[in-house]
Amino acid sequence: MTFSLVARCAETGMFGIAITSSSPAVAARCSFARAGVGAVASQNVTDPSLGPLALDLMQSGQSAAEALNGVIARGKFTEYRQVLMVDALGNTAIHSGPNSLGIWTQAQGLDVASGGNLLANEGIPQAIVDGFTESTGHLGDRLIAAMQAGLAAGGEAGPIHSAGMKIVDGVSWPVADLRCDWTNECPIENIATAWDIYKPQLDAYVQRALDPREAPSYGVPGDQ
Repeated sequence: MTFSLVARCAETGMFGIAITSSSPAVAARCSFARAGVGAVASQNVTDPSLGPLALDLMQSGQSAAEALNGVIARGKFTEYRQVLMVDALGNTAIHSGPNSLGIWTQAQGLDVASGGNLLANEGIPQAIVDGFTESTGHLGDRLIAAMQAGLAAGGEAGPIHSAGMKIVDGVSWPVADLRCDWTNECPIENIATAWDIYKPQLDAYVQRALDPREAPSYGVPGDQ
């Protein structure tokens, strides 16, 4: 009931994750990223504790593959879990337990990994990886393009209702964390619309946090 990707921008070092599901609020449970460290998706009968564990292991110096081994060794019921991760060098690793739901597959390359379950067909993760690698521009643009490619290839077997996109870069908090927790329309397109609005303001929000004296005006009624 989920498909996702984790990715690294080789030019900027940003990390991001985008995810969608038929379940509500999927990004709240399944998406994890840490600036300078990596990004992780923990999905399919979700155990949210696996995301921070994977990031901690990668922050300690382990590669994505080594961290994945640690997650499998320490996690519970990993035969039910899907875990995707990308590390600071762009290495990727994926675990899909044999009890993953429905049609489940995965695909990966340098800087990007994708996986899903209860899919419409087995080609969805590869379509997502291809959508990311063939796109250009800001990492957020490429995450959206990849998810749209997965949806165009068939997406989930049933309707999707929630989605999210998270990006980290240089500070301890996500520089973008956009979510659609439930809709009967297309949550991926809702996130794409939110990104179009948020993207031009991203740097200003970071600057306001770091030093509001140097920040641009707020651009709202009453702001002088």
